[in-house]
Amino acid sequence: MSRVFEGYERQYCEISANLSKKCTSAIALDGGKTFDNNNLNASADQRSRLMMSTDRLGRTTDRIKDSRKTMLETEELGVSILQDLHGQRQSLLRAHETLHGVDDNVGKSKKILTAMTRRMNRNKWTIGAIITVLVLAIIFILYFKLTR
Repeated sequence: MSRVFEGYERQYCEISANLSKKCTSAIALDGGKTFDNNNLNASADQRSRLMMSTDRLGRTTDRIKDSRKTMLETEELGVSILQDLHGQRQSLLRAHETLHGVDDNVGKSKKILTAMTRRMNRNKWTIGAIITVLVLAIIFILYFKLTR
């Protein structure tokens, strides 16, 4: 985009220099004492070229201003987008850290549940064994009470 501006500025300088030369030559022609038909035609021609150059210079200046305005708007939009992307990146990093924390907690929970399942099974077998021993003891006691 800076190449475009440099091109416009170069064109502006060239047109300005050309305009200055034409103004100087127009003043020299107007300042001359002799006014013949050729000088009047040349003067009118130079004036028309001078007006065209001035118009072209004005249009070029307007294009430069519009280009700079567009450049500034684009730059502001780019800065805004970069800020949004930075915020989103920070959110993703926090989510990533939270996910790792949750993953660690899920691993610990899995270990705890596995240990609880083992204890529960062991307690079931222990209670089953105690109940079996008590039932056998009751049967044994009843057998001796009823047989004697």
